[in-house]
Amino acid sequence: MEPSLAITSLFPLALAEVRLPPDPLEIAGLMQEILRLRAGVDSNPDPGCAWTGDLQGVWQFHRHPACAHIRRAVAHQADAYLRQVGFDPTRLALHIQRCWPVVSEPGQVIGRHHHPNAHLSAVYYLNGDGSGRSGCLRLYPHQVCNELVPGLAVGHGGPIDPTHPLNRPWLDVAPEAGLLILFPSRTDHAVLVNGDQDARFSVSFDLVLTASCPGDPREGPPEYLAPHPSTWDPLGLSLEVAEA
Repeated sequence: MEPSLAITSLFPLALAEVRLPPDPLEIAGLMQEILRLRAGVDSNPDPGCAWTGDLQGVWQFHRHPACAHIRRAVAHQADAYLRQVGFDPTRLALHIQRCWPVVSEPGQVIGRHHHPNAHLSAVYYLNGDGSGRSGCLRLYPHQVCNELVPGLAVGHGGPIDPTHPLNRPWLDVAPEAGLLILFPSRTDHAVLVNGDQDARFSVSFDLVLTASCPGDPREGPPEYLAPHPSTWDPLGLSLEVAEA
């Protein structure tokens, strides 16, 4: 009898998805507030690129009263994410670095990029039906581990199936109202074209991990994490002038 070959898929990327029941009135109010903050600007700045608040001065949306419910959900689910990937959240502090709304009009996209100044990213969708018509979030692996010959998995008639689960060059996540996703910020990602008739609305978060607050008995020397921001001293021209 021929022995069976067992393949173990190693080194997974931890993508978290949770569906939170959306409140239609709250969602409608958020959309109206985002449109007000957008102030008639439709893109960033190329008409083919979606409007993202972080490039338009709207990068602290988490402090807006309309965003309070989403902020609480992100905090709760980020804690769950850290626990499930092996962190001890009691030994670190998690900070919202920035938060911004995104509006993708029909025909608009967001190009491939990542967030090198953050650790954990989150996206909450205000609308979408799960079909992907309004533009999927596309996540790219750092490298396609099993293509064996570099470049084969991009397709173009090569001798490897790019749709095979062990060789997919990307993963698409379809927007859906109430869907919250979390993933490592270093992950390359893009947003595909909105092929729907309506704009797609979402709220993005960047989060940073540091050592826990000074004085916490569980805190050890911040060997692996940056020290808590409360211990930092800003240096710059203002300090030099003050000491002169």
